Amino acid sequence: MQATQTAPTPPTGDPGFKLPADAPGVPQDTLPKTTPPTAAEPVEIAPVAGAPVTDTSSRDLAIGGAVFLVLLIVYFFVRNAYVHHLVVRRVAPSSAGSAGWLLFLGLGFLSAAAVLALINASKFLSFAVAGPLVAVGLIALIAALFIGRR
Repeated sequence: MQATQTAPTPPTGDPGFKLPADAPGVPQDTLPKTTPPTAAEPVEIAPVAGAPVTDTSSRDLAIGGAVFLVLLIVYFFVRNAYVHHLVVRRVAPSSAGSAGWLLFLGLGFLSAAAVLALINASKFLSFAVAGPLVAVGLIALIAALFIGRR
C-alpha cells in the first residue's frame, strides 16, 4: 500500500487576527521620506528639574577650601597635643614628632577626601580621586599609631 502525500492547501478564511499595518487603508511606511534638517546637528539635552547638577561653582570650591583650611589648623593643634601626650608617656621626642606629623597627614588626607565628596560627589567621589586620598590617609594614621607605641 502506498501513502500519497497531498500538498497543503493555503487557508482560505480569516486568520483570526491582523496586525495594524495589515489593515487596508493604513500606509505601510510611517518613517519620513527625507531627513529633517536637525538630523545632523548635535543633540542638546536639557537638565531634568530636580536632578543634581554636576558642575561645581567657584563659590562651592571657595567654601570647601575655607573649611579644609580650618580643619588643617585644628589638626595642627591636635598634632601638638598628640606629640605632648606621647612625650609624657616616655616616647622619644623624635618618634613622637614623627607620629604627630603622620597623624596630621592622615587626618588631612581623609578630610580632603570628605570635603571633596561634600563639594561635588558625582565629580570627586570616584575611585581615581577619593581612593588614593583615603588610602594614604589610612596608611598614615596606622603608621602614626605604630610609631607612637615605640
